[in-house]
Amino acid sequence: MKHGTVGRHSKAIHGGNDPAAHRGAVSVPIYQSSTFAFPSAEEGAARFLGESRGLIYTRLGNPTTQALETCVAELEGGCGAVGAATGMGAVSTVFWGLLQQGDQVVSTRPLYGPSGVMLERRLSRFGVTTTFVNASEPGALAAAVHPGTRLVYIETPANPTVDLVDIATAAEAAHGAGALLVVDNTFAGPYLQRPIEWGADIVLHSMTKSLNGHADVVAGIVVARDTAVMQTLREAAIAYGTTMDPHQAWLVLRGIRTLGMRVERAQSNAQALAGWLEQHPAVEWVRYPGLPSHPQHELALRQMDGPGSIIAFELRGGVEAGRRLMNGVRFITLAVSLGGVETLIEHPASMTHKGVGEAEQRTQGITAGLVRLAVGCEDPEDLRADLDQALAGI
Repeated sequence: MKHGTVGRHSKAIHGGNDPAAHRGAVSVPIYQSSTFAFPSAEEGAARFLGESRGLIYTRLGNPTTQALETCVAELEGGCGAVGAATGMGAVSTVFWGLLQQGDQVVSTRPLYGPSGVMLERRLSRFGVTTTFVNASEPGALAAAVHPGTRLVYIETPANPTVDLVDIATAAEAAHGAGALLVVDNTFAGPYLQRPIEWGADIVLHSMTKSLNGHADVVAGIVVARDTAVMQTLREAAIAYGTTMDPHQAWLVLRGIRTLGMRVERAQSNAQALAGWLEQHPAVEWVRYPGLPSHPQHELALRQMDGPGSIIAFELRGGVEAGRRLMNGVRFITLAVSLGGVETLIEHPASMTHKGVGEAEQRTQGITAGLVRLAVGCEDPEDLRADLDQALAGI
């Protein structure tokens, strides 16, 4: 299947799947094998030399994993992809595969916590410097990049504030300095946003989230626009051992088949809940790209095919109000993560970002009463009723 020839639902359902390549199997089989036999010594030598595309060893490539990689590459519009064992495996593949001593990274904040730790505490030990900017401020990225910049790294929507970054503007800033633009597309996913169409060079995901969508596997993936960059990333994943297991790949591939239906249902729920929360007396403000009140609502309309299913909102009453709401929900699940069929709620200031100093939390827009609601596919009336009774206890 060629890029762009079919719709998003069809790509999710059929991407990476060729029954003829798997003895007619409609569902790609799980090739649960660590190694693959060579028909001859000559063929074995050719595979190791790269003259044959035959299989060698699952860390280097596996039919189930390859099917998933093809599917996600088609969804994102990239030339190829490499699967990783976790979302941070995907992040690590990009950083360790492309950066070297003396390079600079320009990154936006807020940022997924472990990604920030990787930049600040791990890569800095090897001579890589990072400049963090608030990319929602016009000109911030362009002002931070310079000839030594190797990567511009952004999340949009951002975790946990649902701030947006203008991908096209970020790409222009990166390319003007000779750098590559990397986009963490986990929050939106390829059904709602395809950064390569806006100039990104590399897109990565925690496939644990909406791509898998069932809270039963952790996985990551990296997609590239250019074949040379893709080859570099694949070699890094193989060398550092971040590649994924075939059973893990099969679970994600099965989840992707219902991606569009899940995303549309969860997004519809989120839109309704965001509008209701905005009118609730216990809520100070709501940040959701589908609301006109979002500061970057027009940007969301331009670069996204929908606002997604993540809502950030501020409670009147700060940390204590957040604690009470977390303990008050009965139907919604108190847990981290997002993108699944179940609705999850968490309080960043006391949970995921507890280790970040209060001053730094405020710099990143993580306020005392901030709540992140990852809306799922339940009946919207049940979600609203649960929030209503929990908010009444604040």
